[in-house]
Amino acid sequence: MKTAVIVTTYNRPDALACVLEGYCHQSDREFVLVVADDGSTEETAAVIQSFQRRGPVPLLHVWHEDQGFRAAAIRNRAVAATDADYIVFTDGDCVPSRRFVETHKALAEAGYFLSSHRMLLSERLTNRALRNSLPLHQWSWIDWAGQWMKRDVNRLLPLLRLPDWLFRKWAPNRWEGIKTCNLSVWRHDLVCVNGLDESYEGWGLEDSDLVIRLLRTGVKHKSARLAAPVFHLWHPEQDRSAMAENQARLEALLRSDRVRAVKGLDRYQMA
Repeated sequence: MKTAVIVTTYNRPDALACVLEGYCHQSDREFVLVVADDGSTEETAAVIQSFQRRGPVPLLHVWHEDQGFRAAAIRNRAVAATDADYIVFTDGDCVPSRRFVETHKALAEAGYFLSSHRMLLSERLTNRALRNSLPLHQWSWIDWAGQWMKRDVNRLLPLLRLPDWLFRKWAPNRWEGIKTCNLSVWRHDLVCVNGLDESYEGWGLEDSDLVIRLLRTGVKHKSARLAAPVFHLWHPEQDRSAMAENQARLEALLRSDRVRAVKGLDRYQMA
């Protein structure tokens, strides 16, 4: 199964370097890494080039011009740039746990998309991790428990791993709360719904839109919680000025029976 991990980023090269380091040390390195760059400057390009020279996995850099927050568009471009059978979406401020890719691949199943959760780091721990290049991807339970006791991480539960048969399919129609910082899906299912809808510009809800349309085609939700966490580096709250407009788009989708993105993957030459 050819797998691509798509990491979305925008002008945060220090965080991206921490994330890419985590992907260089995955337990399973049979994947292509694609940085979906929403218009960053040359400083980000330099970080990517450094990892391209030394990294143990193939690394592609997909960039478009900075015209504001266009995460859906750059993710579609990244999907179009690879011929992978299976796509794992995440963000450039989410450091992967060491078995992150291995687990998404192991839990992948025809007719399902996967979602998992994240652990939130404090501003203090994030600054220390970036300043000192801390190997968060290699930290043990004891390391994280120490940070939780200092209130520098919000929870420890995602570090648990329960048997895969226990609860994975308990909410097959779930879409609320599912985010593209930790989501994986078969390429042919993405193509069927025309990828993410680029009508969503500015922060918010393009991931909910995608999941709703996947569910309408019969693709079900399978949980990768308590198996494949990411460690989310702190950042100031995103500009949410477009939220009302995006909310209106999502509500219009919910009132319809549409399954394909209005502006999606068919805009690009597919790999």
